[in-house]
Amino acid sequence: MFYPVACRGAIDLPWIKAVRGMMNRLGPNGPYLALALTCLIGWGFKAHCGAGWTGAEQYTSGCYSDAVPFWGLRGVAAGQVPYWEARMEYPVLTGALIWIEGLVTRVVAGARADAATFLGVVTLGNTILAFVILEKMRDAGVGLVRQYGWALAPPLVLYLGHNWDLLAASFAVTALLAAARGQAIRATALAALGGAAKLFPVLMLPLLGLGALFRAGATWPTRALRAAVLVAVAVVAWGAVNLPVAATAFVNWREFYAFSSERPGTAASVWELMTQFGWWPTDIAARNLWSFVLFVAGGATIIAVGWRRHSAQPWLLFTPVLAWFLLTNKVYSPQFDLWLWPLLVLTGTRLRPMAMFLIGDVMAYFAEFWMFAGMEGASPSATQGDILAAAIVRGVAMLWLIHAAVRDPAPGWAQRMATAH
Repeated sequence: MFYPVACRGAIDLPWIKAVRGMMNRLGPNGPYLALALTCLIGWGFKAHCGAGWTGAEQYTSGCYSDAVPFWGLRGVAAGQVPYWEARMEYPVLTGALIWIEGLVTRVVAGARADAATFLGVVTLGNTILAFVILEKMRDAGVGLVRQYGWALAPPLVLYLGHNWDLLAASFAVTALLAAARGQAIRATALAALGGAAKLFPVLMLPLLGLGALFRAGATWPTRALRAAVLVAVAVVAWGAVNLPVAATAFVNWREFYAFSSERPGTAASVWELMTQFGWWPTDIAARNLWSFVLFVAGGATIIAVGWRRHSAQPWLLFTPVLAWFLLTNKVYSPQFDLWLWPLLVLTGTRLRPMAMFLIGDVMAYFAEFWMFAGMEGASPSATQGDILAAAIVRGVAMLWLIHAAVRDPAPGWAQRMATAH
């Protein structure tokens, strides 16, 4: 049963029965149709104001996309190769995806190629990745309700054409499902490659290593060897795509890491909110230090508490560790919610905090962009107080989800997979 803890006694509600009945009538292909509709809406949400923004409409209507400025400011229009010929503040695989999508844009549209065309190609690329995630869920035997949880995801509407986060999310989901099948080496390689797209999938690597090191029924030399193999696989996979670029274009390659260290933060992060309201003003160095300390301490606590229930499937703790990382990080851009949502769909056990998370996500998205609109004298506008309210809703939901993740049994599909493997 989906979300057994949260929905105990609730599945008899008439509206839930109606929703489940509709899903059953649509049949096994219903999630494909639902995802196609969601992606179509997501494309319209970003494309409705094109790329020639006027009057701060990219903020007031929420249609802002990183693809539009990247077209001209990162050499995409000119066909420049990231790192060697153009600046790129993203890891290597994301830079490669941006270059490929720029190439497709120029080939398809020719001389008429512009930022709006590039936005369409980026949205199409993310649509393909969204379907990859759905297909991986189906291959794993995830139930229809969870499939619809992804296919109808509000974050897909908000972020399908916003950035390139779905590449790393696809690696993270695929790595998690490989770990669920007991394929630790494959999961490690995928998580390391995901870290070459956006950093967050590497948070799975310590869990995979601990799973190998403390695997029941094996001698300590065998455990140590398995853990060492996983370390080697991670290093080789990450290095295979990073070292050639780092060796030949080091300054531009390191920009992602330098930029991450030097940027002060974003409006919805705990650190920026505390500074804005005078609760604990912090500079960049302090934020770097304390965000790291709090993440490590909290992450270790999550693993220690969750280990008693999930030691046989430590990959389940990736979701709460990632949620804690987002809460403690100095940067919490709106689209980061797209990192967490597919993992919540797969491993979540409680409906109410997941719904609360979605509400907070939508609130935070519009609060941040409407604050930017207000800075340009446009309306609707928002204040830092509005962002604080959204961050509280989302943050409480994430803490609730972390608590549930370490306390609740594994979801049904994961239990079935553990039995099968």
